Amino acid sequence: MDRQDDRNRRPDQDRPDSPARRSALPARLAAHPSVRTVLARQTDSAAPGRAAADPARRGDPARQGEPPIVDAGWLREVALRAGADDVAAVPLGRPELESERPHVERALPGTRSLVSIVVRMNRDNVRSPERSVANQEFHHSGEIVNTAARRIVRELQDAGYRAVNPSATFPMEMDRYPGRIWVVAHKTVAVAAGLGAMGIHRNVIHPRFGNFVLLATLLLDAEVSEYGAPIEYNPCLECKLCVAACPVGAIERDGTFHPMACFTHNYREFMSGFTDWAETVADSTDGADFRARVSDAENASMWQSLSFRANYKAAYCMAVCPAGEDVLEPYLADRRAFLDLVLRPLQDKVEPLYVTAGSPAAEYAHRRFPHKEIRLVGDAGRSRRRMDPDEGKDKGRDGPAKERGTGASER
Repeated sequence: MDRQDDRNRRPDQDRPDSPARRSALPARLAAHPSVRTVLARQTDSAAPGRAAADPARRGDPARQGEPPIVDAGWLREVALRAGADDVAAVPLGRPELESERPHVERALPGTRSLVSIVVRMNRDNVRSPERSVANQEFHHSGEIVNTAARRIVRELQDAGYRAVNPSATFPMEMDRYPGRIWVVAHKTVAVAAGLGAMGIHRNVIHPRFGNFVLLATLLLDAEVSEYGAPIEYNPCLECKLCVAACPVGAIERDGTFHPMACFTHNYREFMSGFTDWAETVADSTDGADFRARVSDAENASMWQSLSFRANYKAAYCMAVCPAGEDVLEPYLADRRAFLDLVLRPLQDKVEPLYVTAGSPAAEYAHRRFPHKEIRLVGDAGRSRRRMDPDEGKDKGRDGPAKERGTGASER
């Protein structure tokens, strides 16, 4: 078939079951047992997961080759059976998802819909001052939501659709760091699909489950018979407990959020904090100098994150949030008791706080939590090294001057 014939081919000729497609196959290929089995399959609307034909497609040759519509009820059953606690879909064409389009289309060309799924976490695990308990909950819930997403994609694939499930957590596209490393913004999609609204702590709050959820997003090459829409209210109570719990002042009472303060402390043992720690190793003159800069406990904690998955240092904003219909009752019953049980232990915990020198976070931590140890570290997301303006002219390969040692204590 020449290029002119290819340009004139109707869209429905690409369907495996079409007579035009069968007649276009070379005889030897058409006679192959696998090919004959595929061509004999029924592809009508009775196939699992397929909704009734969209009347808008009838008589429109340009739409005859599109994948069948996914039945929303079937999709929900599949998702719940796979381990999700809630699910909703949203069309990629929604205005609030425009910024996501180039990224998801790179991951799955032809994406038409995004499917958001929710998995609940165990609340008291997240609230525990023993952060190994909380981190184990984060990690295990991450495994559950990723496994659920993969199972749903398998069902969609077996029903004849193309779909992918980008990681809900890690791995991410680290070759793009410190730029956008995530394939799809799970929070943005969940809000658009009606699975919650963003609280002032920048976590999605599900109407029932509160913020004790992890999210994942599936990319799908078909339309869904029913789409979700943003909810009409915000479950956030604006109680400001997240403001009181954050040890580095990343959230202000008026809702202003300081992402770098959060990133520097809570994500200390993720990518940027690891780089800062590695630079400290490189900059130390010997073992004694390194141990003077970084404590044994900090080294052991970094080793644990490298060996058993990166651990969060806080996430206290999530721990103390009382919002959500299934979460709210203890807070309503006795707010003072709730504060004593959930908030105070996190505030009183003796722990290191990671901040940059001279930052508002450093001042806040010093003033608000004098019993916690302030640790000055490099800027999250950037090297703490500073190049000499004249370097590279006449200095050959001389390295940049050290700005400061990471982990220097300040009390």
